[in-house]
Amino acid sequence: NDGATILNLLDIVHPAAKTLVDIAKAQDDEVGDGTTSVCLLAGELLKESKYFIEEGMHPQIITKGYKEALKLALQFLHENAHSVADKNETEKREMLIKCAQTSLNSKLLAHYKEFFSELVVQAVETLETNLLDKDLIGIKMVTGGSVTDSFLVSGVAFKKTFSYAGFEQQPKKFNNPKICLLNIELELKAEKENAEIRIENPDDYKSIVDAEWELIYEKLRKIVESGANIVLSKLPIGDLATQYFADRNIFCAGRVDAEDMKRVQKSTGAIVQTTVNGLTEDVLGTCNQFEEVQIGAERYNLFKDCPHSKSATIILRGGAEQFIAEAERSLNDAIMIVRRCMKANKIVPGGGA
Repeated sequence: NDGATILNLLDIVHPAAKTLVDIAKAQDDEVGDGTTSVCLLAGELLKESKYFIEEGMHPQIITKGYKEALKLALQFLHENAHSVADKNETEKREMLIKCAQTSLNSKLLAHYKEFFSELVVQAVETLETNLLDKDLIGIKMVTGGSVTDSFLVSGVAFKKTFSYAGFEQQPKKFNNPKICLLNIELELKAEKENAEIRIENPDDYKSIVDAEWELIYEKLRKIVESGANIVLSKLPIGDLATQYFADRNIFCAGRVDAEDMKRVQKSTGAIVQTTVNGLTEDVLGTCNQFEEVQIGAERYNLFKDCPHSKSATIILRGGAEQFIAEAERSLNDAIMIVRRCMKANKIVPGGGA
């Protein structure tokens, strides 16, 4: 039931209709909700202007009239806006919860609006007030369980990535760990098809193989020497590296999604490295607690209470995948609305108020 999603899925050819789609996208990106309302309003304005166009009026005159109307409308909105800034914390929170509930009223989660509005406000309140960076709020969908089994993690959470043998021996919980973020492969490269190596005696081949092993071990040694307890990489971490880290009580995860990596980077203060040369403690991040937990049928890595930048993750539960996907869009709209209210510190009652 998300207006922006419906419009995105339509195959639109008419120029005027394309304009409406662009308006809806702009509304969705900037405000996050009200895409259907803005389309209805814009459609009505176009409908009203059609009569004047047919009568021979120049479009610029109509545009000028609409601009004057816009000024009057904005003036009216500012006059009728209620300030949130002068409210105490309890009143302000109640107002934000009501705003979130209003956003969820027309959505699939309308029956659970009390539960999710509380969750959304908690998530936005976790962020730093001066920034309110929406990218620091993640929504992870886990099938199974009831919708009300959804919960908030104060920090970053993402699904356990593919792992090799040896992963089971790695520690799954740390307090104040040092976190190393990489964008390099940590595995032995297999020879490509039709690769050709010319050697004069068998010892030469052995030296080539030994050199490959030495290269990977050198990388792993440098990572361990940096003092990292957790190693995350956007690229694969192979079985050799996994076992090497397990033997030294280090947790590792390869093929971490770029979006999750970005959130971990912002939250923990770690800097993504493209080489292990010069790897020092300065580029490592930290969080108060790290643990891997079971959620439904999946394993999740949780980075809790990150000191560098406040972040939050909503773990969304439910039965069907389609339902959870729709619920995720609804929550995203509610988050954007609450964030907007906190930024502007003003709200305007709707027509039904």
